[in-house]
Amino acid sequence: MIHTVDRQERHVTEEERPPVATAGIAVVAGLSLAVLLFSASRYGYFGDELYFLAAGRHPSFGYADQGPVLPLLARLMDTLAPGSFFAFRLPAVALTTLAVVLTALLAREFGGGRGAQLLAAVAYATSPFLLLQGKMLTTNAIDTVLWVIITWLVVRWVRTRHDALLLYAALVTALDMQVKWLIPFFWIAVAVTSLVLGPRELVRRPLLWLGGAIVLLATVPTLIWQAGNGWPQLRMGEVISGEQDVLGGRLMFVPLAILTAGFLGSIVLAYGVWALLRTPALRPYRFLGATLLVLVAIFLVMGGRIYYMAGMYGVVLAAGAVGLAELPARLRPASRRLLTGGAAAAVLCSTALVLWSTPWQHPDRIAPPADDAEAAINIGVYGEFGWPELTAAVSEAYAALDPAERANVVVVTDTYWQASALDQFARDELPPVYSPSRGYGYFGRPLDEASTVLAVGVTESFLRWNFDSVEPVAKVESRLGFPGNTRDVTVWACSGLRHPWAETWPNLMHL
Repeated sequence: MIHTVDRQERHVTEEERPPVATAGIAVVAGLSLAVLLFSASRYGYFGDELYFLAAGRHPSFGYADQGPVLPLLARLMDTLAPGSFFAFRLPAVALTTLAVVLTALLAREFGGGRGAQLLAAVAYATSPFLLLQGKMLTTNAIDTVLWVIITWLVVRWVRTRHDALLLYAALVTALDMQVKWLIPFFWIAVAVTSLVLGPRELVRRPLLWLGGAIVLLATVPTLIWQAGNGWPQLRMGEVISGEQDVLGGRLMFVPLAILTAGFLGSIVLAYGVWALLRTPALRPYRFLGATLLVLVAIFLVMGGRIYYMAGMYGVVLAAGAVGLAELPARLRPASRRLLTGGAAAAVLCSTALVLWSTPWQHPDRIAPPADDAEAAINIGVYGEFGWPELTAAVSEAYAALDPAERANVVVVTDTYWQASALDQFARDELPPVYSPSRGYGYFGRPLDEASTVLAVGVTESFLRWNFDSVEPVAKVESRLGFPGNTRDVTVWACSGLRHPWAETWPNLMHL
């Protein structure tokens, strides 16, 4: 028989809660902010950031692989500070710092004192992934923090039963649906686990269902766009599953997902799951531990990326910190000293790992990727280099064309990163830029009058099948660029299009 504590539990009042570890949280958040600001000032735009800038210049209710929030935010930041990738990244920096603070406050919601709050904040801040993803304005950086906000609101509801919190959580969910389409899996898992483990009252609250209606209504424009374009978001699942194979596929999914929490974070995360499921004091929140396990199972079966459930890490780290902070009181003095020493060593090692992962190296001291696998693993680094070399090579190839050829020429790139970079850095000097890659392919295709093409990185076999004349005119080979985007990329001059673009473009488009 399943027992819940919906009616019997006594809710903790504001006055009964532990004091906030204001000074400690401020120090951890301040140091995190300093690391993020430094990291955000390094190198150059990441390929996805360039794509969001390009998407912002093609406003729409929907895109092939994300919602409209990031493109709109990218457009706003580039308008406020044109060409500044540092200013462009400040929203992600601010939100990630907020996630550190909220993780500490989640520990307080669970009844943790100052030590637990500080440990929760440190665990989040010393994860190279959770922290340093905030140095770039990307969907996963924003999505992760929105999940932390939502879980904080849900935990507060469990403690207070103030139903307005569920409505606020739904409003944040509506915003997150315009960033990524992962948050519905969280709510599905929460509905199932709360019905099984309690509090069952959660799924019966009218404001929760009102919030769900608001989420659905806010998502309708994106759903209409997706339906009108053949649901590319759903087809992205197969693409992502294939990309995940580079990191070991489903076999390595769970170990790598745990490691994204960092050295200290992985310990606190594992203990947090146990504490949520087994600790009597956290029984009202037991469903959240089960929710993380359900999400792991869902994304493992789907072949999702290892960081898809990272938004749940904040609340589980907080629970783990509360449980670990209580351990010393139950141990003998010798064991207590051993635990304290081990905890200090874990914090130092985790802090060193974050600092080592911070992009402090001068580009001249960074080694080029040895192969495609190394480049894929360190995509966050190599994806920020090579755009000047790409822009220069294409611009020089265009300048070398005969005046007659320039009249009806377009640029077609193999990847959406390439097209986005050219659109950002040379759209006033180059002819129209197109790409059949991912979301960029939905921005439009060349006109049929465009019989001459500068093809960047497009496979030679495809070009020779579709054009009468195909000649290599430039080579892009940046030292630190990403293979296939800014390394080992050929620029081709093509003429004599054999089939109209209306027929050729659908065959060229790919996610």
